[in-house]
Amino acid sequence: MALDEETFGILLDTVERFVNERLVPLESKVEEDDEVPAEIVEEMRELGMFGLTIPEEFGGLGLSVVEEVQVAIKLGGTTPAFRSVFGTNVGIGSQGIIIDGTDAQKEYYLPKLATGELIASFALTEPEAGSDAGSLKTSAKKDGDDYIINGSKRFITNAPSADIFTLMARTDPDTPGARGISAFIVDRNTPGLSIGVPDKKMGQHGTKTADVILEDCRVPAENIIGGVPGQGFKTAMKVLDRGRMHIGAVCVGVAERLIRECVQYSSERKQFGKPIAEFQLIQAMLADSQAECYAARCMVEDAAEKKDAGENVVLESACVKMYASEMVGRVADRAVQIFGGAGYVAEYPIERLYRDVRLFRIYEGTTQIQQIVIAREMMKQAQ
Repeated sequence: MALDEETFGILLDTVERFVNERLVPLESKVEEDDEVPAEIVEEMRELGMFGLTIPEEFGGLGLSVVEEVQVAIKLGGTTPAFRSVFGTNVGIGSQGIIIDGTDAQKEYYLPKLATGELIASFALTEPEAGSDAGSLKTSAKKDGDDYIINGSKRFITNAPSADIFTLMARTDPDTPGARGISAFIVDRNTPGLSIGVPDKKMGQHGTKTADVILEDCRVPAENIIGGVPGQGFKTAMKVLDRGRMHIGAVCVGVAERLIRECVQYSSERKQFGKPIAEFQLIQAMLADSQAECYAARCMVEDAAEKKDAGENVVLESACVKMYASEMVGRVADRAVQIFGGAGYVAEYPIERLYRDVRLFRIYEGTTQIQQIVIAREMMKQAQ
């Protein structure tokens, strides 16, 4: 662990209080305004939330994966929009630089990402390249000491507020698939880069996604992560392993919140002269939700321990992402059923969380992609 037990305990308690006392009361406002209040973002900076996983030498907390998933579970206790404010800084927006960046890239960008001075975003998905990331069409053509980038990215989280983009582009048009792709650090103010209108989404209001359009954007060759062309896809895959465990942990946190809401409501709501919690069919839904949530938590914690121990966790992280995201969907569905009509109206948080959790089964690799990854890893291990 990066922190001693006492210090980490204080951090967890601080995060939990912040979630319960500051964030939960603002959930309805964020849903209505589709925006996280600026004062909350500033409080997150002061708490060090933007630098949770960035190494201490660069101003972050440098949490281990085990510590990170415990914090992520706590953050799952409120609407996912709050976590998304800094989620790309601690995850896919910075991890590529941490893992494969040059010393100069780390020294320049990581301290600014750790404080939240810079907001990072991860730009991989395109209109015709999502699950098949190797088919991306955004091009980067060498021109002296620069690359000229053209293309568009879609559904990019935090794009409207991002200062830099970890952006994947094809530097070798003659090499098909993943091998011709490079990862660039692209400044938001690069001439020719523009951001589309923020998407109107089913859920996770307050989390901004939008297209990123690149028209003859001139980016220095030194901005290739690691300084070596053709390694971008490998960098992205390294980043996604940890990111999938993080999302799995958030799913556990949301499921635990839903279960708490269900237990409280079913203990108070009466039908036929007694609390509905006394009816066995309600109890069955509560029990199924608790058992599945517990299983997902165990998976997350086990995979995180293996990652910290230096083990290959491609299979485990895919299992975590697949199971936890599907699990929280089932828990949310049962929660609506337990609440009945009250679960379908905005007076209670169940209706909002039901919509919010649907996205977990899609981003950072769909359930179907996780199934393919798991099966491929099983075949490799059988050889």
